[in-house]
Amino acid sequence: MSISRNHLYIPRLLALPLAVVGILAAQDVKYNFMPGTNFSKYHTYKWVTIEGGAHPNQIVDAEIKQSADSQLAAKGMTKTDSDKADLFVGYQIAVDKEKQWNAWGTGRGFGGGMGSATESSISVGSFVLDMYDPSSKQLVWTGTATKALDPSSNQEKNQERMNKAMQKLLKNYPPRQK
Repeated sequence: MSISRNHLYIPRLLALPLAVVGILAAQDVKYNFMPGTNFSKYHTYKWVTIEGGAHPNQIVDAEIKQSADSQLAAKGMTKTDSDKADLFVGYQIAVDKEKQWNAWGTGRGFGGGMGSATESSISVGSFVLDMYDPSSKQLVWTGTATKALDPSSNQEKNQERMNKAMQKLLKNYPPRQK
């Protein structure tokens, strides 16, 4: 099953390509949720495809889903293939090239010293994980992890990076509401 933007409310920010900024360093995760949502009613989820969203090859797709499945199972959620799932879960990715500047210098104040700067390109990857309530057809939770994907690294390191990002992203799911 796929989700069409015509059938569910998706904020415009998520419909635009993800802007990936920063250099490969600490991962940054952010999440948001629909206020007033009763997350205790969600026990099952089904993976869906977000139409128009960027998706990776089958290997990375499986790694992302496996990582999310593991974290959601730890939260007591059960994956199902049924359209009667409590939540529909989908994701999008963005992998972009970013400029990185490497500089050195021997400066000694005004007018002295030498220096140099070189430019190189690095791949920076992000993913957005969305959760929709199929009965209300509303986005109820969304999270973004930056610096979570690096297609140029080896598979084991990429899976470790993905697992770490997913763990950080879903750490506060379900969200505590006041």
